Amino acid sequence: MSDPIRDRSQIPVQYTWNAESVFETPQAWEREYRELTKALPGLAAFRGRLDQGPALLAEALAAAQDIMRRASVLFTYAGMAHNVDTTDTEAAARYSRAQGLMAQVMAAASFIQPEILSLGEGRIGEYTAQQPELHIYRHFFDNLFRLREHMRSAEVEELLSALSDPFAGAAAAARMLSNADLRFPPALDRRGEQLEVTQGTLGRILTSPDRQARQTAWRGYADSYLAHQHTFAATLATSVKQDVFRARARRHANTLEAALFPANIPTQVYHNVVETVRRHFPIWHRYFDLRRRALGLEKMEPYDIWAPLTGEPPRVEYEEAVEWICRGLAPLGKEYVEVMRRGCLEQRWVDVYPNRGKSSGAFSSGTQGTHPFIKMSFNDNVFSMSTLAHELGHSMHSYLAWKHQPFIYSRYSLFAAEVASNFHQAMLRAHLLGEDLPSAFRIAVIEEAMSNFHRYLLVMPVLAAFELEIHQRVEQGQALTAPDLIALLAEGMAQAYGPAVEVDRPRVGIQWATFPHLYRAYYVFQYTTGISAAHALAQRVAQGTPGAAQAYLEFLKAGGSDYPLPLLQRAGVDMSSPAAIEQTFQIMEAMVNQLAELLQLESGGAPESSS
Repeated sequence: MSDPIRDRSQIPVQYTWNAESVFETPQAWEREYRELTKALPGLAAFRGRLDQGPALLAEALAAAQDIMRRASVLFTYAGMAHNVDTTDTEAAARYSRAQGLMAQVMAAASFIQPEILSLGEGRIGEYTAQQPELHIYRHFFDNLFRLREHMRSAEVEELLSALSDPFAGAAAAARMLSNADLRFPPALDRRGEQLEVTQGTLGRILTSPDRQARQTAWRGYADSYLAHQHTFAATLATSVKQDVFRARARRHANTLEAALFPANIPTQVYHNVVETVRRHFPIWHRYFDLRRRALGLEKMEPYDIWAPLTGEPPRVEYEEAVEWICRGLAPLGKEYVEVMRRGCLEQRWVDVYPNRGKSSGAFSSGTQGTHPFIKMSFNDNVFSMSTLAHELGHSMHSYLAWKHQPFIYSRYSLFAAEVASNFHQAMLRAHLLGEDLPSAFRIAVIEEAMSNFHRYLLVMPVLAAFELEIHQRVEQGQALTAPDLIALLAEGMAQAYGPAVEVDRPRVGIQWATFPHLYRAYYVFQYTTGISAAHALAQRVAQGTPGAAQAYLEFLKAGGSDYPLPLLQRAGVDMSSPAAIEQTFQIMEAMVNQLAELLQLESGGAPESSS
């Protein structure tokens, strides 16, 4: 834990993602940027002419998709350097230009959808029957006419598209403040030694057995956000107001409907998440009490949630983690596993280790024509292995969608995205717990699972309720202030944690400022639906249900070629009901029972002292 944080230049190349596979140099990126900028006006040649026949419509759609694909490649490359070193001003400028270019592309193509709608559903059906090149657009057309009631004129659509760049400012300001400008005080371990706290190292410290280190890291991190609470409140309030503006501009009843409508998700699915999770808070209360007793504490603090229960956590090197993950996913077939292994060990999909300036969190990114890249901060433990499995789930979803779908369907919905990532983690854990491993390793696997459940079945649904409330307040003309936001989230977390956890309300309540997810309206509930669908599907595959593995692979290959609910139904789970969430809580409760047995704390009393 005391290893110094390396500069970007000190990371061995084999542990950095393969940016040169996208563009060999920044100069090559510049050349393509200029070429694409020159090509943009070519789309205007189709404006006002889509009624001239099916061949012209097919040509216009192909041209627009090609330009969007090229812009996506430019955007991918620009984000790579920026995300691994947010202090690199040249990379930040390139990323900003790429964002602006994406807005220009959307604006240039914005006439297409209104003109298709003006042709009418019947005429588009005739065009599709006459022109084979239009067959791939059938779902696109179906969805477009479904969205028709919330589409505006070509002029308004162009304006709304152009707003995407300036409207990104609130999220960008919060991201830069969080990742580039904030400086966190060092943590102090029990020996009095200083530990550097960054976005990339906080998680490692919070999983340390040293309570002094955990406490000082967590408090210093939270206090740094509290010191800027009013700025973060202003950026979040601006983002919510933008959501309200967009919902009203498209004539939706509210922001929740506006956010879920594009993916054809009923709002009841959102309410299912909030209500079902609240009903299961008692399982969380039992778990936290079990953890409190195992740690020998009178009261748990939030920084004890990730503390190891068996002394020093088992060490897992990156290459070893890749092999564990590959074994866990073996039921999906040799080809699937080999693609994943090559991506991790040969093709450099993954930017592995933390470095100074690296942005927080982990994600999978890329587009058709690039590798499905992963950014993370691997810390040689079970938690990092699980994070790698999670992001590889996203990347394999992208890999298969890009391979089997045209560009227009190469991106899957956010609702579907979290299924593949959590499926990987569920399969990995099931494999590990089925192995003959030492008790300490088994406990570490369950601890990691509970930490993940904590994020997806406690924090994210509490944030979902928080997000709904703050949007409703703005819709009703109310202001969002930092103290109100802190108090609202602190109360939600206190209800979830229960009596075993001492809730430091200001520091717990400021956590909303640490989640960039809140700048994507109603995004976080999909973590809960995703983990729930994933566990339901993983149980089918792990138990050898006939056809389950192939059905799951077909779900991945489908990309965005259908709405997420029917895609998941064909894979084997119905997310229109809360059944999968209930099933996942049953799996979680079984893990709590296993943990109690391993710790021999099924009915024992709490130890009297803490350290």
